[in-house]
Amino acid sequence: MSAEHAVVADVLVIIGTGAMGLSVARRMGAGRVIVLADIDDHLLTDVAEGLITDGHRVLTKTVDVTLRDSVADLAAFAADAGRVLHVVHTAGLSPSQASAEAILAVDLLGVALVLDEFEQVIAPGGSGVVIASMAAYIIPAPDAAVEVQLATTPADELLSLPACIDASTSGQLAYPFAKRANLIRVAAAAKSWGRRGARINSISPGIISTAMGRLELDSENGQMMRAMVKSSGSGRLGTPDDIGAAAELLLGPLAAFITGIDLLVDGGVIAALRTEGFEQAD
Repeated sequence: MSAEHAVVADVLVIIGTGAMGLSVARRMGAGRVIVLADIDDHLLTDVAEGLITDGHRVLTKTVDVTLRDSVADLAAFAADAGRVLHVVHTAGLSPSQASAEAILAVDLLGVALVLDEFEQVIAPGGSGVVIASMAAYIIPAPDAAVEVQLATTPADELLSLPACIDASTSGQLAYPFAKRANLIRVAAAAKSWGRRGARINSISPGIISTAMGRLELDSENGQMMRAMVKSSGSGRLGTPDDIGAAAELLLGPLAAFITGIDLLVDGGVIAALRTEGFEQAD
């Protein structure tokens, strides 16, 4: 086959190689080049080896999502691998894992940088998903002026906003604030991604049985989280595959007219909180 007739591979980018990212890779990676990215080289290697053993084509790239140059290098690496069709951003830190400053850097700035840099390489007809959190729905909505700032401030200046500085006083505040900001940044990015013929949405998982989720369940907030689950319509923890299925929907052709929205995938926790409060866990 001549070079001019060579088939260009479709690329699925997974940023963050935890259980949710792995679920999406397994659901959507067949026949595509999977570009896996994470800051943890050992985890990156382990996850890639598992996918390669199962027959997937995998490339790996170390990335620090808090650094624009690192994210830009990842975007260029993915574009060199083929047609960047799907981008799934799952990297994040929780209050039990990191300081408020680190949470804001990874969960807020990191998302903004990924939206910026992958907008430059996403293929026409492509789509992206950012993993946010149901925590975004638990705190009050920011003032309208703050929402505008979070939507429009250049990514490199975000952490200097007064609202971000205020949120940096506590990890318990920084986490839901960052996730609320994710929803706002995704909504704002929908128009610019749309100019490339691409879509971008977010998913807000509820309490999911991932390593991060189990760590939070074992924290001082665990009893409250179990009470939320008990009072929800589903009455159970979520699984990484629940999130993988939602991501597959939003990334695929059935969601061709859906962009700039957040899909709450929480088993009914927020619905219960809004209508009934929640029962105490056993």
